[in-house]
Amino acid sequence: MSEDIPQNDKDAPEHFRDTWPYFWINRVNAYYTRALEKRLKPIGVDAPRWRVLMSLYGQNYMSVSEIAEFSTVKLNTTTKIVQRLITDGLVETRVRPTDGRVTEVCLTEAGDALRAKALVEVERIRDESFFNTTPAELQTVNEILAKISTDLARMI
Repeated sequence: MSEDIPQNDKDAPEHFRDTWPYFWINRVNAYYTRALEKRLKPIGVDAPRWRVLMSLYGQNYMSVSEIAEFSTVKLNTTTKIVQRLITDGLVETRVRPTDGRVTEVCLTEAGDALRAKALVEVERIRDESFFNTTPAELQTVNEILAKISTDLARMI
């Protein structure tokens, strides 16, 4: 995937650099994922695990499907990640009290501690990657991407 991306932005066809926002969105995502892997691997977290841990931040319980939706990870992949996190003692599950068909996930104390440790690294990535961006620009980027995300979600 990211191996096909030119190493230098100036090597990309001008059409894509200047008129195709998905060129930049893809590059940002690829570099962000690489940074996540580099910073989180030493503490035992990969990008998919981070997405699940981050989904549970501030939540008591979320269903596996809610985690998949929030983290934009396929349901079957999310289920496998949750199973690994259970094995590692980082999350626990229960049947949703109001609907016995739904499995809910919650961080354990160890999972919350790992999430907090990973969050420090992720916040550093954010701060470093937006070093040359003003708070107002960051807010605008977030607002625009939220609109695009909503529009794209309607297509699926």
